Amino acid sequence: MTQDKIAELVDQVPALDKRGTFTGTTWEENLPIFDGVLAAGRAGVTAVVAMLKEIDDGVDYKARYVLHGIAQYVGRPGKDAARALFIDALASQLGGELSKGAQGYVARQLQVVGSKDSAPALGKLLADPELCEYAAQALLAIRAAAVEQFRKALPDLKGGPRLTVLQALGVLADAESADAFKKALGDADLDLRLAGAWGLARIADAGSADQVAKMATATDGWEAIKATSASLLLAENLLAAGNKAVAARIYKQLLSNRVEGTRAYLDEVATEGLRKAGG
Repeated sequence: MTQDKIAELVDQVPALDKRGTFTGTTWEENLPIFDGVLAAGRAGVTAVVAMLKEIDDGVDYKARYVLHGIAQYVGRPGKDAARALFIDALASQLGGELSKGAQGYVARQLQVVGSKDSAPALGKLLADPELCEYAAQALLAIRAAAVEQFRKALPDLKGGPRLTVLQALGVLADAESADAFKKALGDADLDLRLAGAWGLARIADAGSADQVAKMATATDGWEAIKATSASLLLAENLLAAGNKAVAARIYKQLLSNRVEGTRAYLDEVATEGLRKAGG
């Protein structure tokens, strides 16, 4: 099917109403459009992608509507072949010459419908400051093969992308990233330090208990608040894992080193945690 034929299909999406509002169509009215694009194979899907503009200012709303509709359509039972075709077509558009704005939209559709097969293509975007967040969210939604992409990308990342990927590894509670989390504790960037503390809490890393608790008691302000939260989470996860001794040590450190009259909520939480830990 030629680009012109695909354009004709996409143009079947209704125009905006008199108020400039798009109210969409019924699902039944959409199916011939979706099926027509999919019938054209990978080239049909990429032809719709080619209609995307750099800036989402409403000009390309029909193409965006069709791609998002297909992403939901191929997720239905019995659409495995169509889904694989659609995913492959979208993944082929990442990391190339397509505008960043369009690639971001493609990545968001893979967040809806992607599979492990699209993980490598998304992983390539993690080094791009403009696309990293979109890629990370898609990988976290897919889950399968995501952690490998995050681990692979992290060593070469700086700034925002490094923070995004480190946080993603924390979301996945990736124990193999313990060294990366520990390294982040000594970073000059506050957000990276806090991401490292949270990641260690997520994986219940007993060896970092003193460092994380120290962050909560040796500082004040925002860092102390977030580090305290990480310390409590670490203690809670250690308790759940049966490591009562280290959990008790965290609770004691938080209770003994807090400034009098501040963070009073710690009294109740840490005291109850210490009781559970047998301390």
